[in-house]
Amino acid sequence: MKILVTGGAGFIGSNLVDRLINEGYKVFVIDNLSGGKKENLNKKAIFYKDDIYHLNKILPLFKEIDYVFHLAANPRVVFSVENPIESHKFNVNGTLNVLYASYKNKVKRLIFASSSAVYGNIKKLPLKENTIPHPISPYGLHKLIGEFYCKLFSNLYNLETVCLRYFNVYGPRMDPEGPYALVIGKFLKLKKENKPLTIYGDGKQTRDFVYIDDVVLANILAMKSKKVGKGEVINICSGKNYSISYIAKLIGGKKVYLHPRKGEVRHTLGDNSLAKKLLNWQPKIDLEEGIKRCREYFGLDL
Repeated sequence: MKILVTGGAGFIGSNLVDRLINEGYKVFVIDNLSGGKKENLNKKAIFYKDDIYHLNKILPLFKEIDYVFHLAANPRVVFSVENPIESHKFNVNGTLNVLYASYKNKVKRLIFASSSAVYGNIKKLPLKENTIPHPISPYGLHKLIGEFYCKLFSNLYNLETVCLRYFNVYGPRMDPEGPYALVIGKFLKLKKENKPLTIYGDGKQTRDFVYIDDVVLANILAMKSKKVGKGEVINICSGKNYSISYIAKLIGGKKVYLHPRKGEVRHTLGDNSLAKKLLNWQPKIDLEEGIKRCREYFGLDL
């Protein structure tokens, strides 16, 4: 069976590629390496360095592909606020191209990597899939548009799709560099460098963190489940949230507080009951165990 992963050199994508190859699938990867790293790539994967917004280039790469995991995206919230046009080109036009290429090549199912950023600053928690989205960043809006396109392609063209709304994913290969990195990775890097942990805002903002192995499993189950395929939207989250200050406390060290960043939500907490119902999925790795594994990955003796 042949599987294509867009963004397969990135943090989540490369971990997914490893799992797929270990399960015996033949895996193809499209990645422009703007965020992903070639050293992340499994040597057994067939790699194409290209941009998904070049339809004519990627269209033939979908020939005889059975399943597509679409994870390629421009880096998250802050980038989209600073570069809305560029972000739209990649996240919206690129997603449309991937859907179209999948449809034209008779792909069986496409699994789309969406984000909890679609919800915005909704105060009623936990966030459920039927909560009306109010994205407060271009990135969140682009992911929401991607979900609608998935649903549309299922309805119009009979392309099976399912959308996984990732919350805050962390684990080995997460990128601790730059302004777009997740807080756990950044904190671990700062700790390793004996620098103070940078907290944007008051540190009371909370996040629902989910470990990479759990996210990879959710993708595999979304590919196999007979209960999905019509553009369903499913939260992939732990169902628990923790403050940034608590994360800093777990990792340890001095802290420095800076102004909050534009476009970032105050609190996230997801309801994962639909994932359990439709995918038979639930997270297995709690935050403390996950951070312990990350410490080992970063070579930290805390």
